[in-house]
Amino acid sequence: MRAFGLMLALALMAAPANVHAMTVEEFLAKVKALKAKGLFAIGSRDIGMLKTEMKAIGTAYRADIDGARKAGRTPDSCPPPSKGGSAPTLGGKAFFSDLQAIPPAQARTTSMKDAFYAIMRKRFPC
Repeated sequence: MRAFGLMLALALMAAPANVHAMTVEEFLAKVKALKAKGLFAIGSRDIGMLKTEMKAIGTAYRADIDGARKAGRTPDSCPPPSKGGSAPTLGGKAFFSDLQAIPPAQARTTSMKDAFYAIMRKRFPC
């Protein structure tokens, strides 16, 4: 079950794009429900939805970082360059730990995009 949870987390970090202002609370609830389904979650629509959410956030993040650098501004955060020129990744386990550390009242109103940017600032300050 742990291996499935980690695979799910990693899959969610690299998927297709569509911006939806999902809250941290909604995101974590969907992940929890998918983990509870185990292998039966594979055909779930929610996997695609979560992948889409994370892909859109990652794309926006990279565009914001690149835009700031090109404009001569300090970016929101300064992740190290990754191998092969692709975007740096944040490990699934660490990312979910950071999301779960957000207080419930704040998770209800914080978008995943805002949470992602805050996590990246914390992990990769400039």
